[in-house]
Amino acid sequence: MKNDTKSQIAEALIVLLQKKPINKVTINEIAEQCGISRMTFYYHFQDIYDLVDWYLAEEAEKMLNHRVTNDDWQKGLLQALESVQANRALVLNVYRSMDREQIERYLRRMMEQLLSDMIDEAAADLSISDEGKHQVAVFYIHAFIGVVLAWISDGMQEEPRKLINTTSAIAYGGFRRSLEEVGRLEREEEKA
Repeated sequence: MKNDTKSQIAEALIVLLQKKPINKVTINEIAEQCGISRMTFYYHFQDIYDLVDWYLAEEAEKMLNHRVTNDDWQKGLLQALESVQANRALVLNVYRSMDREQIERYLRRMMEQLLSDMIDEAAADLSISDEGKHQVAVFYIHAFIGVVLAWISDGMQEEPRKLINTTSAIAYGGFRRSLEEVGRLEREEEKA
């Protein structure tokens, strides 16, 4: 029941964001939109930004319910972009009205889950430390976040599938090569 109320409050925020930027939305308006009291809102959230954090975390969790492999990482990234685009009003309002850190945390959650399974699979037969795998993952996570933030900044005009195809072409084989090179560097450092 608690998550149902939280979802209802989040839906009210989404409706209000169709009409105005997030920094113009009030808790009274959210409460009125979903038929609750201000106290009920505060029972569930500290403020509107806490609501946004919760909502984005819930959306990321829904999207990442399955394990991603090297064969379907593009599909996982496409789902991530479609989720961002489906929440266009919220994402653009948060992006334009607040510190980008909230959007970056949301994207990082998605990208970490998306890439960690894939990196583990690509490195299964390689001699590379967990730290080396982590460094490769961090590089690609930040690269993908940069691409997505640029896409958001441009108003999400480009179709997600086209963006994924371009990103895939750039990254094609890059994960494996990066893991091989980091593993090679680690072995050289051990010898030195």
